[in-house]
Amino acid sequence: MTASDRSQAHGEDSPADQARRRWVRRALIAAGCVVALILGAGGRVLYANDFAIREERLTIPGSAQPLDAILAWPKQGKGPFGLVVFVHGDGAANANRDGFYEPIWESFAKAGYASLSWNKPGVGGAQGNWLDQSMHDRAAETEAAIDWARQRADIDPHRVGIWGISQAGWVVPEVAAHRPDLQFVVLVGVAVNWLRQGEYNLLAELRHRHASEPEVVAALDRRNAGLKPLRDNATYEQYLSACTDSDPMSADRWNFVLKNYRSDVTEILPQIKVPVLLALGDDDLNVDVNETEQEYQRILPPQQLTVRRYPNASHNIVKADLDNDQNWRSMVVALFAPRSLYAPGYLQNLQDYVAQQPAR
Repeated sequence: MTASDRSQAHGEDSPADQARRRWVRRALIAAGCVVALILGAGGRVLYANDFAIREERLTIPGSAQPLDAILAWPKQGKGPFGLVVFVHGDGAANANRDGFYEPIWESFAKAGYASLSWNKPGVGGAQGNWLDQSMHDRAAETEAAIDWARQRADIDPHRVGIWGISQAGWVVPEVAAHRPDLQFVVLVGVAVNWLRQGEYNLLAELRHRHASEPEVVAALDRRNAGLKPLRDNATYEQYLSACTDSDPMSADRWNFVLKNYRSDVTEILPQIKVPVLLALGDDDLNVDVNETEQEYQRILPPQQLTVRRYPNASHNIVKADLDNDQNWRSMVVALFAPRSLYAPGYLQNLQDYVAQQPAR
């Protein structure tokens, strides 16, 4: 089982997907400005990456340890502002996801909302270790951040919502079920069942690179073999003794997967009474978006659920040709026109959706 097969087998993002999502734009901006200045286009790079937000770095209380956070405020307008709390997907995410969130924060700011996000525990010098967390732990962490925010005079406690992506689909619904006074929930590229998501991801990646049928069969065999230690609740030592991979999971990663691989959202969805926006990319290689849409529509009433499907869009609602096959074009677009990375209409739809929600 390769490292990519192993990650897909256990419902996590593949190394290729994590690489695509590490938008190290700050470093790229610095490098791009040097090059662009030489070419006479430095001003354009700086202008394209000047967002209508004001970022404040601060430490906030968490459920287990303090959280190193960013509050992204609207540059214009007078508070108290609404607030969107961000919940990351898988991986070692810092507060702004290496700049990936800033165009989204700007969209919410145009609707009169601040955005709150934080480094995962252990990332960027933050206390703790995100691999020690269960999905329930992540939900408790999010609720602690909401409690903190609602005590601030510059935040409107009746206009607090959540934006969550990917793995957050097993975190945010628990928070929403506990917090019926949330104004809204936005879920991006979320799955229903952890193990089914892993299998879909494996097969979608293989199809995307035009793998042969023998390759597909071999990959599925490796996946099934890798699932056995999980289902046997094996210790890390037992996993290692059974593992034939040249690059096995770390002990922390093994224990993280062992805690979470049974995740399934269908039991918690009926308890949610909060308006839900489901944003799905038709070219998502990570998640079976058809299953997600069908399950959410089956469980949530139509007056509560809004579904937005984006053609030619990836897991991140980024243009699929820029995200599913990272290349020099995606880096150029990230430098010179970062807002245009996203599928047409996505950023405007986020702004419009939150602006239309009544206070709760």
